[in-house]
Amino acid sequence: MAMTWDLNDVPAVDAGDLAVAMRALIEDERGLVLLRGLADEDLDTVQAEVQRRFRGEPQRALAVLVRFRNLVEVFSARRLKEMMLDRGHGLMAPAIAIAASLRLNANRGFNPQTFLMSLQDALTGNVVALAGRPKARAHDAIQQLAA
Repeated sequence: MAMTWDLNDVPAVDAGDLAVAMRALIEDERGLVLLRGLADEDLDTVQAEVQRRFRGEPQRALAVLVRFRNLVEVFSARRLKEMMLDRGHGLMAPAIAIAASLRLNANRGFNPQTFLMSLQDALTGNVVALAGRPKARAHDAIQQLAA
């Protein structure tokens, strides 16, 4: 049976399916893949686990592999890499959830800016913005310091 889907719009996958690939690397002590990139050994580990898990569903396995490769690739963007260094492994679950459903063009990969904004929204989604104090004028600040 021929597999057909458009590489301009890779099908979304379940976040749990995408987490399978990351979990395989973590169990193989290669969990820093988002910071250092994907080596051939990493790709072999992920491919073997995904093929084992989705043996009867080759289209699903291929979509998971394509999305995982692009997830790793998008973290080569400077701001995403810095965010990963600042936030640590707590960033991994939201990143996987976003990569599972965000629109993906296999030829271009994830849009780094869109991915970053989606990740920031996911991380601050439960934060309520407080109304800020009115900005003091420079003259008022100088008078307060002088008093």
